[in-house]
Amino acid sequence: MILPHLQLHPDTLDQDTVPHEATREGFGRAIVALAERDERIVVLCADVTESARLDAFKAKFPTRYIELGVAEQNMAAVASGLAEYGKIPYMATFAAFSPGRNWEQIRTTIALANLPVKIIGLHTGVSVGEDGATHQALEDITLMRVVPNMQIIVPVDALETEKAIHASLSNNAPTYIRLTRHKTPLFTTAETPFAIGRAEYLWRSHEPKVALMGAGPILYDALQAARILEQEGIGTSVLNLHSVKPMDIEKVKEAARDAGAVVSVEEHQILGGVGGTIAEILAQNTPTPMEMVAVHDRFGQSGTAEELLHEYRLDTGAIIDAVRRALARKGQ
Repeated sequence: MILPHLQLHPDTLDQDTVPHEATREGFGRAIVALAERDERIVVLCADVTESARLDAFKAKFPTRYIELGVAEQNMAAVASGLAEYGKIPYMATFAAFSPGRNWEQIRTTIALANLPVKIIGLHTGVSVGEDGATHQALEDITLMRVVPNMQIIVPVDALETEKAIHASLSNNAPTYIRLTRHKTPLFTTAETPFAIGRAEYLWRSHEPKVALMGAGPILYDALQAARILEQEGIGTSVLNLHSVKPMDIEKVKEAARDAGAVVSVEEHQILGGVGGTIAEILAQNTPTPMEMVAVHDRFGQSGTAEELLHEYRLDTGAIIDAVRRALARKGQ
């Protein structure tokens, strides 16, 4: 069954019935609201004000907005210095360049000192579309997972992004928040629970045979797959792992034990991402047959978001196929 607090049309899987908005829009709204109540917040940007949806913040708080230009490495160093002096910096640019270009500065000047800098990675996944491979960040979760002290949040939609931005203010840790350019279904509500470090079920059959787990807007496709499979008598659960680090280990173990098979879903490289994190947990705690829906060691390319999601097998049909493979491995 679909659990409460989800905006899903009861009779159709047609995405046209669900409102759409890019997760970056949630960031633009939340950072203004947050800054209104906390004067410690400052924003740093690397020449992508409009793309980061920071025009409203810049207009309202011009003295708290710092434009660094195309200098992502410098941006990380400046953010760390501001944090040392009591500010809470949110630094935003395309993820291909942060953490893609400035990983060493993030590691050494931010994470090593355990400073509460919030790193906003925009334009992630192949759904960036026509901008092509250079701007389609598919390795960023892996890069940030291996950095000690770093927390990672991957919201499912714009509303959850707003919650993530608000929650990040008080976690007192370096934090990477992964956002999208492409408009995606807005399927949670203001009442949908959110807490860093805690996973939430979006769907849970009475007798799940496969647990779908992942992070980001692709979980809407996981819900679509779950509804189709339910009609075929194949029960599933869908677990939102928006908090990739720290991940809710107990909830991952619970969902895997209940179903006996797992399918991970993410718009990211298969190596070292959300699926890799899940696999590490299962290998150490409850070995479980598992399949991964992810990008299989390829770069992106130019095309529409829909074309690329289909080409890279990141859509509803691909998730259903992975469920069938997982069931076969399970012996069902």
